[in-house]
Amino acid sequence: MMKKLLMIFMVALFLTSCDQEKTAYVDTSKLIQEYKEMEEVEAEFSAKSDSVKQQLDSVARAFQQEVQAYQQEMNSLSQAERQEKEQALMQQQQRIQQQQQMQGNMLRKQSDAVIDSIVKKVKDYVAEYGQEKGYTYIFGSNESANIMYAKDGKDITQEILDNLNETYKQN
Repeated sequence: MMKKLLMIFMVALFLTSCDQEKTAYVDTSKLIQEYKEMEEVEAEFSAKSDSVKQQLDSVARAFQQEVQAYQQEMNSLSQAERQEKEQALMQQQQRIQQQQQMQGNMLRKQSDAVIDSIVKKVKDYVAEYGQEKGYTYIFGSNESANIMYAKDGKDITQEILDNLNETYKQN
């Protein structure tokens, strides 16, 4: 009888240990921010943004010089010439503002598309990693505190980040 109970207990213990789910979590903010490809993309778009800003600043300075030139000569112009020049300057200012808005929107759309692509790549990698390592769940944690507590050893952020960056270096 004792032998039978011991055997039932061992089978139950074995089944319980086989049924446990392997879980971990990653700090999604850290994962994205410290991923080398993301760092490079952010630097690239920062440089593009600076370049666009310089171009637009140059156009704005030229426009400002035109306004100053007009202000210096406006007293020598007739009322009709003043109105015509002011109208032309206002239209030019509107074009400059539209150009600034269009270029800002275009840069933002390009950046968003690339970042979305990287986020998808990271998610796909985490899913592959989870399958390969036998995880049932890999949770994401971020500044909004999706995970309020986790046992030590459950954070696999650095391991995944190191693997992602190593894979990125090889491409």
